[in-house]
Amino acid sequence: MPQGTTPRPETASPHTSAPQAPGWRDLPPPPHDAEAEQAVLGACMFQSAAIDVVRQILEPVDFFRPAHATIWHTLLELRKRGAPTDVIALTHQLRSTGDLTRVGGPPYLHILASAAVAGSGEYYAEIVRHHADLRVLQATAIQVLHGAGAPGADPGEVHGLLTASLNELAERARRSSGGRLHQYATDGWSFVNDAPTCTTPIWGTPGKAAWASGESLMLVGPPGVGKSTIAQQIVLARLGLLSMVLDMPVQEGKKVLYIAADRPSQLARAFNRVVHKADRDILRQRLVFWSGPLPASLNAEPQLLAELAAEHGADTVVIDSLKDVVGKLTDDEAGLAYNNARQQLLRGGAELLELHHQRKQGADVSRTQRPVLDQVYGSAWFTAGAGSVLFLSGAAGDPVVQLHQLKTVDDEIGPFPVLHDHERGLSQVDTSLNPLTLLRQAVPHGLTARQLAQRTTGEDKPSPADIAKARRRLETLTKSGHAAQETGAGGGTGGGQATRWKATTRHMTAVS
Repeated sequence: MPQGTTPRPETASPHTSAPQAPGWRDLPPPPHDAEAEQAVLGACMFQSAAIDVVRQILEPVDFFRPAHATIWHTLLELRKRGAPTDVIALTHQLRSTGDLTRVGGPPYLHILASAAVAGSGEYYAEIVRHHADLRVLQATAIQVLHGAGAPGADPGEVHGLLTASLNELAERARRSSGGRLHQYATDGWSFVNDAPTCTTPIWGTPGKAAWASGESLMLVGPPGVGKSTIAQQIVLARLGLLSMVLDMPVQEGKKVLYIAADRPSQLARAFNRVVHKADRDILRQRLVFWSGPLPASLNAEPQLLAELAAEHGADTVVIDSLKDVVGKLTDDEAGLAYNNARQQLLRGGAELLELHHQRKQGADVSRTQRPVLDQVYGSAWFTAGAGSVLFLSGAAGDPVVQLHQLKTVDDEIGPFPVLHDHERGLSQVDTSLNPLTLLRQAVPHGLTARQLAQRTTGEDKPSPADIAKARRRLETLTKSGHAAQETGAGGGTGGGQATRWKATTRHMTAVS
């Protein structure tokens, strides 16, 4: 044990001096966790900002070892001055106050530094606080026992002592929770007016985002339809190695953590086909793969996802796939716990891409039928907490699959067919069903909204929603000057004429 870590009467906190009272020998040793105390101090030495979180949970007397309390006091002082909190700075400050030898000297400070785990300060602080609360209760029990057994004891006084001690414990809990209760709170005016007026797309364009910042993207589909292929291209774009995926721009990020919990060897081979030696430094510095299962399921330890991102300095996390990181997908409690993990990660500033699979479909289900959110496997809480849900429909190995956006950020993406080039690891939109392409092919008569919906969905009787969406697309082409609208006329049964759109001649000439 380092010098100075044994509690001394003149320096011990109330928690450690209480065992001197009569009756102590009948009780177990004071509850404490020396390793958790070391981990808290090490985390604060490793990252100064961790002190701001830990100080909302712990008071100096919460450390069982007086040496740890002294080190914590010193860390608070360094943080207050905006100074570094590493071993060198801490050694210098403790030497200047004459406390360096008493706390164990530089060797013990290096032991604390080696116990640091990035992003873990809050977790271990809660453990330290837990034991400190138990020590307070233990000390209170001993005081009450001593008071009740004293000659001429007054029950009212003993009861008052017990009540005062419990009230102090409750007040202590309120003080420590104050920071956590206010950490993410803001006044109503700031909450409303500081928010961006429109979503910031990570993938897509303003007003038409496939993936928005601060919200997760869930990519769903049966096995073999190219979910990992598309995720791979998004990852490369976040690293700056691609600029567009499926004809939509991708905002470059800083660092990606890819949780390859499912078939990591196959994923490695897929990436190997599309990266080059020139990309080596970028992949080494800005892409991290976690291979295989996580240390715990995210529904059991919701904080684990945010801790992983913080540990690796990632601003983007990819989960491949959800079935491998959540204990029981059909359980609503597991779904709620996972959503908690998701929201903690997003609140920390990282972006999240999730790969997931659909429910098994009967043989009578049409492959052209538009998918719905109910086809996503598991608890409804998985999709409820997602910002955008993209669904790839098709059969395993199909070179062409259909992409639908089942949950939108703003205006809907697709549906459109996706062509996979598995050898090159690239995907592109099949422009043969692009509204403008179809309009140019419909010369000279043009298309109605219903006819466009029939061609893009492949259904003879498209839904009113699909027709309305086709109409919006045609109106957008009109605004951009690519189409001209011929307003129809109403009529009775069998009469009237639907509004039509035709490709404008000047744009057809420019393209031809």
